[in-house]
Amino acid sequence: MNGARWLVQALEAEGVDTIFGYPGGAIMPFYDALHGASLKHVLVRHEQGAAFAANGFARASGRVGVCVATSGPGASNLVTGIADAMLDSVPMVIITGQVATPLLGTDAFQELDTFGMTLPIVKHSFLLRSVDELPRVVAEAFRIARSGRPGPVLIDLPKDVQIGDASHLGAHVPSQADTMPACADPSLHEAAALIAQSERPVVYGGGGIVLGDALEAFREFADLTRIPTVLTLRGLGALPASHPANLGMLGMHGARAANLAVQESDLLIVVGARFDDRATGKLAEFAPHARVVHLDGDGCEIGKLRATDVAVCGDVAASLSRLAAPCAAQQEGRHAAARTAWRTLCSERRARFGARYDAPGDKVFAPALLKRMSELAPDAVVACDVGQHQMWVAQHWRFDHPRKHLTSGALGAMGFGLPAAIGAQLQDPSRRVVCVSGDGSFLMNVQELATLRRYRLPVKIVLLDNQALGMVRQWQELFFERRYSEIDLSDNPDFAEVARAFGITALSIERADEVEDALQALLDAPGPALLHVAIDTAANVWPLVPPNHNNAQMLDADEATSLDTGAPAVAPPTSTPTPSAKETTHALPA
Repeated sequence: MNGARWLVQALEAEGVDTIFGYPGGAIMPFYDALHGASLKHVLVRHEQGAAFAANGFARASGRVGVCVATSGPGASNLVTGIADAMLDSVPMVIITGQVATPLLGTDAFQELDTFGMTLPIVKHSFLLRSVDELPRVVAEAFRIARSGRPGPVLIDLPKDVQIGDASHLGAHVPSQADTMPACADPSLHEAAALIAQSERPVVYGGGGIVLGDALEAFREFADLTRIPTVLTLRGLGALPASHPANLGMLGMHGARAANLAVQESDLLIVVGARFDDRATGKLAEFAPHARVVHLDGDGCEIGKLRATDVAVCGDVAASLSRLAAPCAAQQEGRHAAARTAWRTLCSERRARFGARYDAPGDKVFAPALLKRMSELAPDAVVACDVGQHQMWVAQHWRFDHPRKHLTSGALGAMGFGLPAAIGAQLQDPSRRVVCVSGDGSFLMNVQELATLRRYRLPVKIVLLDNQALGMVRQWQELFFERRYSEIDLSDNPDFAEVARAFGITALSIERADEVEDALQALLDAPGPALLHVAIDTAANVWPLVPPNHNNAQMLDADEATSLDTGAPAVAPPTSTPTPSAKETTHALPA
């Protein structure tokens, strides 16, 4: 029983059943210990693929994703996937091989300071010095990854620790994740009072809803209060797209109804969101007349970018559950008529500004294709790459659960989609998993087609090919006077032939009248399959909030010739909600 074998058994005790990795010299004892173990090891074709696959596994399941690599370039190739997990709060444990402890600091072969290199992008790093540290480090790594705001934890494992005698170590005992503390009653009373006083409230929900296991409580709050709701990119699915209160995504490429509602609101009820710049637009002009009630499990986010009138820090699910009933009762209060008119206005805008799918011409219209795909595969988990197609998926796929939408949000990492889809498929082989990618993103981790083929994973790939770096091209068109610089991908390979070379079924389309049959053929394919879709290079994502503009200043295609649109008039609030002493003692369920 050496350190590596003890670690493998500890991973099994932690409930890990699948790990993603790529072997090398400094991690070889661990790979030797895997021989005959119950763990399923998935051999990716690049370490970045291992990190993104573990990332997708964790996002889709809510469990801790695990990836492994050797020292030096193996560890450095993991960095982008680790950073993505940190910025999007994804629970992961990363195990890297390291040179033997006597060689640390000597510039030995494939030595890198992995501990120092990853410090800014992990919740915690461990560099082991002896076998005796293994029980504490492994238990702490998984506890930290799962607890509070989830995130990645690194274990840097020298080779001599892996081969050291561990026969004296007992069986691994997992540590329980820390419980989220409940919010203090005074904050909940103050929140209920502000909500009672508002006439134009909006719920602004983000990724913290699913991270805080607050999905049911959030939906109950929406059902009972009927407050118009907007969602961030990572909050999509927290309310089903069909929910009457759901106005859609807010922000740079958000729905017009959502952005207008936020800009005209008198109260923002922020749930698990962080006022990201892509959501707020020009922060100084974001929701200019709104007071803020901010619910979050991470107190560091409250007040970080926007002053908060009431901070509700702690268990988001418990806070929402205690607020739901009294806030629902307030619908019949003195502001009932104003609330009804507000809901009606928001609903009318949602219908009036809804997306259209009747694009002229015979070319494939990407939004229509993605909407149709979501209708044909309503239960699919969608792993997205980054670019125009990412925004089209967010706008037009009708998500009903946040864990069905896997996307690199804060980091915006191209190359995420395919390996994340592999991770999602392996966490539940029975699920339908779709990867939506663009021609730029796809080539960043195209080698993972070999992983798809080896493990016969039935991932379906929709590859939207506009022969350009589409989002960069769109910005150069609109904001850089059409000076197109290094965005031409017209020498792309034949992607269908590339897929076939990996042994994967593939077909190509370029006309709108081919879409229905092609999507059905893709979904009916028995194993992995790719649909290559040629789209117009000039196609843009609309609407768009230009940089340094507020979210009411959205551009559509016919407005893009001039950025000087001026902000729509926003009526000032009829009154400033100020809770009275009586109102701050609303009864709340225990």
